[in-house]
Amino acid sequence: MDFKEYQEKSKKTDLGTIIEKSEIAYYALGLTDEAGEVAGKIKKLYRDKNGILDEEYKKEIAKELGDVIWYLSQLCTKLGLNFEEVADMNIQKLYNRMDRNKLKGNGDNR
Repeated sequence: MDFKEYQEKSKKTDLGTIIEKSEIAYYALGLTDEAGEVAGKIKKLYRDKNGILDEEYKKEIAKELGDVIWYLSQLCTKLGLNFEEVADMNIQKLYNRMDRNKLKGNGDNR
């Protein structure tokens, strides 16, 4: 499945928000919440499993990563952006930095 298809399919599962004005904030906060859950799983990998990643725990992390993708896709939709184009734009930016030997460093416009 590509990002375009995912964006279309995932829209069907969006129940929307109660407060219209905070729609974008809802999705942005959901994205950061789910990213935090990914980080929490990684933290617990080291705290509880001595950093040993088995297939079962990898699936648990993958579930949280899927939730990150869902919120990212919905945020793109709410902003009128094509998820696939956003992903492509990001790869172009990174390859441009790589070509200029600027992958390391700070700032968006390096």
